[in-house]
Amino acid sequence: MRTVREIHEEIERLSDERVELWHSLSSEYDPKVREEIRRIDTALDGLWDEQRALRARVRFGDREQIVARARVEERLERAA
Repeated sequence: MRTVREIHEEIERLSDERVELWHSLSSEYDPKVREEIRRIDTALDGLWDEQRALRARVRFGDREQIVARARVEERLERAA
């Protein structure tokens, strides 16, 4: 599993690459460059999702454990 720092560094690297591609695209339209920007945008979306999930896991714990605790609490409330 990657750390938040590693994910952030990858986001920074791809963002810088995307800026350079946008500058290239502004001087002359190239469908290959446009497609590369779309690929980077998709990768960045995935990285941001991964970073949010990791931060939530660090802050609140594993999702499976949270769901299990909630189910136990729900059963206890019903029994009371």
